[in-house]
Amino acid sequence: MFNVHDVSVDIPLGVITVIAGVAGSGKSTLVDRILPRVVSNIVRIDQSSLGGSSRSAPASYLGVLDPIRRHFARATGRPVGLFSANSLGACPVCNGTGVVKTDLAFLESVETVCEACEGTGYSDEARSVRINGVSIADVMNLRAPEACRLFRTDRAIAPALKRMEAVGLNYLMLGQRLSTLSGGERQRLKLARELAKPGRIYVFDEPTTGLHMADVHRLIELFEGLVRGGDTVIIVEHNVDVIAAADHIIEMGPGAGKHGGRIIYQGTPAGMLKENASVTRPFLAKYLSKSTEAYIEASA
Repeated sequence: MFNVHDVSVDIPLGVITVIAGVAGSGKSTLVDRILPRVVSNIVRIDQSSLGGSSRSAPASYLGVLDPIRRHFARATGRPVGLFSANSLGACPVCNGTGVVKTDLAFLESVETVCEACEGTGYSDEARSVRINGVSIADVMNLRAPEACRLFRTDRAIAPALKRMEAVGLNYLMLGQRLSTLSGGERQRLKLARELAKPGRIYVFDEPTTGLHMADVHRLIELFEGLVRGGDTVIIVEHNVDVIAAADHIIEMGPGAGKHGGRIIYQGTPAGMLKENASVTRPFLAKYLSKSTEAYIEASA
């Protein structure tokens, strides 16, 4: 397929495997197109769109929005629809969108925050109903740790919020539009939804793109946690931090296009240091050398 041919490769289960190599060497072809043909329980986590409508948010994507509405309805005796910005609880001015569009004739329309609902999308009646001093609009402005404390006893809500924390998205508001999320945030939100299904094979396509170094380290900890839980993690990645953290490395190459498509190394990170044909080897060696020096200095 494409430039990948006559390839035989072993991918161990229950560990972190990184697929390395130069751009165009066949990494994505191997894990995105060939691997799913021979293994059925693959969960691909990439940075593509999350789907849904323009109103979709982390709460709806993770499946906790409806349980939150039902929680409010049970606690207050009011209809569930009152706590939906798409139903009875919608602001009559902006129809639940939280913004008002102004048509400027030949120019593009301009969106402004709806003053009637203060951008929440909820009517005055919906926002006046509270449980523990919090309205449904307030909940949509909460972050996962705050919301988890509020709904800690609700089994339909709390577990999903904890998964959101586990993937490092504890700073996102539950009602934040999905369209505002970065590629890395979309990828981690997808993972938060999939974490409810144990015993899977996860495939990540360059998950560190756009991430701060501190977030990369948190992501590595998450991968290690998945493996400890019995999952298998396969990562297409250029980031040396991630490559060094792998249990198993598969490098494709040696070049791109017709000059690639072959397995030039498979084994441990330590073993790669002895593979002269590896393009990744000098970068990994430099990284490990600096890590060793830093460790010695910290221990001195």
